[in-house]
Amino acid sequence: MKKVVLLVALASVVWSCSKTEDVVEIVPDPPKELALDNTIAIKWAEATLYHIKHQPNNSPTYLSRALGYVGLTMYESIAPGSIEYKSIATELNGLGALPMPADAKKIDWETSLNAGQAYIIKKMWFNSHSIYNTRIDSLETAIEKERLLAVKDSSIITNSKKYGISIAEKIYQWSVNDGGHQGNLNVQDMNYMYPQGLGFWSPPFGGQAALPYPMHPKWGQNRTFIKASSEIPVPEALKYSTDKSSAYYKEFKEVYDITLGLTQEQKEIALWWGDDPAVSAAPPGHSYNLGKLLIAQQKVNLFKAAETFAKVGMSVADAFICCFKVKYTYHSERPTGYIRRNINGSFNQFWPEPPFPAFTSGHSTQAAANATVLISVFGNEVTFEDNTHVGRPKDEFRNVEFKKRTFTKIWDTALECGISRLYGGIHTSQDNTLGLEMGKTIGESINKLSWKVK
Repeated sequence: MKKVVLLVALASVVWSCSKTEDVVEIVPDPPKELALDNTIAIKWAEATLYHIKHQPNNSPTYLSRALGYVGLTMYESIAPGSIEYKSIATELNGLGALPMPADAKKIDWETSLNAGQAYIIKKMWFNSHSIYNTRIDSLETAIEKERLLAVKDSSIITNSKKYGISIAEKIYQWSVNDGGHQGNLNVQDMNYMYPQGLGFWSPPFGGQAALPYPMHPKWGQNRTFIKASSEIPVPEALKYSTDKSSAYYKEFKEVYDITLGLTQEQKEIALWWGDDPAVSAAPPGHSYNLGKLLIAQQKVNLFKAAETFAKVGMSVADAFICCFKVKYTYHSERPTGYIRRNINGSFNQFWPEPPFPAFTSGHSTQAAANATVLISVFGNEVTFEDNTHVGRPKDEFRNVEFKKRTFTKIWDTALECGISRLYGGIHTSQDNTLGLEMGKTIGESINKLSWKVK
């Protein structure tokens, strides 16, 4: 009996030794993105647009450049705090690596963004009236106080502020050598020698600008944010002709016919996208505001909001460099002169002419670049309202009120912005079509940057 028990016991020991026990592996939770809302980004976008609108010597060229640096600074000042996004600085045209925090966990990213925005905006408009700089300072102080109450550690706030400024400082230093530094102090060039003769543009009297001198004729030589933007070939323009069967003549005849039969809605579209720098934030500001509206509506987090503003800012900046390169390559005339010489001597365009050549359209180029980058963030199928000019007084001379416009696709903003210049009588279809194509290419290059961690 004892022998049997012993054998059973030995079998039990062997079984227990050979059994493969289940191993419980404790897997840590995957890291999560910081839950930062977009409030601070929207506040700074609104402050930027207000600041832009009230600066002297506004031009779409300089404003686009400034928004490029402001948007990029917003993004880079918080990118190291994200597990999804990363710095794109080394992929830009000569910027190089930016400072990294010694310990990202000891940075309050809202404070970093706040300090960086205040610094770069004041640097972009260093000669701004003290009233407007005071508004920037007040916003920065108010947000800093809010963050101190939330963080409850003054050393973190101090370190975060220093970090945001270090990013803005490096980006500003890079900006100084781009060819457009302080371009708002010398918008029109009275010494520029532009070609004379049929088919060539000359500065208009009684146009948008008070003085009949060309705006930023050398802007196309500026450094682009994305190297690929500078490598886009100059598109071929139609050759001048007065032959009624020629493509050139038909382009201008189309503008003439459209102007004669403008509907009320077409007039509203022409004014909505007019974005006169004297009374608005110009076309680049309109694009920046579209980004802000979508950010608010879609309730994206702070990192995606900053990505949006960086993409929008750089896209409109490169768009104006590229299209001004084309403008001052061809010095193409605008419709009014040609139409008066060859179709109807008493023709008047609906919208006043800006002080730079026609081909290609700046509106179309920047609108397409902007729509392309916005689609990369939000998708194309988005219904939203553009309220950029709501609240402006009625244009009594043209009998047009500024009513919000509704879109169901982001790309439709580019199409409408482009066609608005034909309705205004200041661009032909080739100006618009090739501008849209160039803008789309610019936006696609910006989208290809390594925005996210793989």
